[in-house]
Amino acid sequence: MRIKLVLLATLVLATPFVNAQSISPGLERWRASRTSIYMNDFGELSRYQAANAALAAPAPGENRVVFLGDSITDGWPIAQYFPGKPYVNRGIDGQTTPQMLVRFREDVVNLQPKAVVILAGTNDIAGNTGPMTLEQIEANYASFADLAAAHHIRVVFSSVLPVNNYTAEAKELFADRPPAKILALNRWLKDYSAAHGCIYLDYFSALVDDKGFLKKDLANDGLHPNAAGYKIMAPLAEAAISKALAK
Repeated sequence: MRIKLVLLATLVLATPFVNAQSISPGLERWRASRTSIYMNDFGELSRYQAANAALAAPAPGENRVVFLGDSITDGWPIAQYFPGKPYVNRGIDGQTTPQMLVRFREDVVNLQPKAVVILAGTNDIAGNTGPMTLEQIEANYASFADLAAAHHIRVVFSSVLPVNNYTAEAKELFADRPPAKILALNRWLKDYSAAHGCIYLDYFSALVDDKGFLKKDLANDGLHPNAAGYKIMAPLAEAAISKALAK
């Protein structure tokens, strides 16, 4: 019996974890720098706590929309690109879908929006909060849709943006985000949206070049859109919101 247990332990230790994935040195350093946040406020609920408390309830007839996402949303000056619109930015740099699920009630449901625009996934693919399979990411998107439906909030699922490796800064970010995984997740998002009454917002097609990468002049680091990138994204988002509200 003891021999069998030793053999079993040897096999377990020798078997690679299903979710294991290699990460770049830069991502490894970044994850180490976030340990305190992950251990004390995983969803970073404190980020918008005061802003949420100060935000008044929507006025009668107001079509409030929440933009939920990671650094691509966090860095988007929503008021500048959507002047006069009751749109609320709730992006947080570096976040993954598990973190956004943790704060979905505080940063989305409690704000009583008519719709939510979710732009996520790129950091899940990179493994910012740990290795994740596509199936695990997809399950989190389905949970977003379920939570929103329960509170009569229309959902716009944004495609994951393409990435590139055209600059030295971009190469490391690119290495953590295989284009094949981005394409696979976008296919799932499009199909899921069609099957479940969500709106699919296709940023990818408008931002991608003939090599399948993010156009060089739209992002200085190969990942985060610059002003020219956001200028392309804004009317696409507006059209998707209008479509969602019309439903």
